[in-house]
Amino acid sequence: MEKDEIIIRNAIMHVLNTNCGQLEFSDTLLELSPDINDFLRNHIYKIISSDEVKQCDFQEESEVYQIICGFSERDLIMVSQQIAYRLYEIMYQNIDIPAADLFTVTFQVESQIHMALIKMNYKESLIHSIEKHSTGISNTIRKQRNTLPGTSSKPTEAAIINLHDYSLKVIEKKYEVNGIKTNYFSELFLTAKPQLSTKTKLNLITRALDQVNRKYFEDDFRKTMETKAVIYQENINNGSIKVEKIAYRLYGDNPEIINELKEKLEKHNLQEGEAKPQTRTTIKKFENQILSTNHGIQINIPMEQYLESRDISLTTNTDGTFELTIKNIDNLLAR
Repeated sequence: MEKDEIIIRNAIMHVLNTNCGQLEFSDTLLELSPDINDFLRNHIYKIISSDEVKQCDFQEESEVYQIICGFSERDLIMVSQQIAYRLYEIMYQNIDIPAADLFTVTFQVESQIHMALIKMNYKESLIHSIEKHSTGISNTIRKQRNTLPGTSSKPTEAAIINLHDYSLKVIEKKYEVNGIKTNYFSELFLTAKPQLSTKTKLNLITRALDQVNRKYFEDDFRKTMETKAVIYQENINNGSIKVEKIAYRLYGDNPEIINELKEKLEKHNLQEGEAKPQTRTTIKKFENQILSTNHGIQINIPMEQYLESRDISLTTNTDGTFELTIKNIDNLLAR
């Protein structure tokens, strides 16, 4: 989905300033100026396209689901106020959850209408202040505690609800609730059961690979490099990282290692799963092979160059030391 496919229909904002016990409902919809349209569209697109977004399922007892079930846009003001009140209650009882404004937005992608619940946590910023005195004007700087995040930032807590089938996507951050770090946005506010995000899936897969590599190949840097290269190639060629394919390519002649890898991932139901990264940030760590020597020298090789070039060779000497040769260099730069 492209950003321009998102059509903002209606939006409303409520103030949930738990810093001073202020809950202010709006009784009117936002005027959708070009700036506000762009602001909302940018944030919605960042949520949907993030590898941190999680598919979730509303539970039967979910109050938010009951509020929006059978939703009609003519009821947006009332419905958004009910949703905001539920969120405010949770925030007010848990001081670690930051104060915010809550945007409730209806938008359309092709023929599907969605609702976005975007919690914009307040930021501290410095603004100029002009004070007029009898003796002249004093320009100074003061702290503003309730500014909203800019267009370039990404919300840490938000939900996208498909109003046709009530499927749910959530992005969230843990905060302390009763002394325990909790995904309060999905668990307490939405009452929804989350699946693993793409980013979490990839982290779990790579962690399991590291563990079996350390067990069966000790500190063999070649296996580490091979693993990184295989993950990179699978994503470039297929747009996804499938456990089955990765395991076969790395350990195809050793079913014992493959079984152990799958056992490590089984508790997350990923033994035959896959991760489909959407953003370069998620896969960026696989774009380079980085080698560090015992002399403190670090060598950074772009993955494409490492995979395709015949000008880079790594050999093992008879005494167990290594030689890295880089040939056909036309130009060198010192930085």
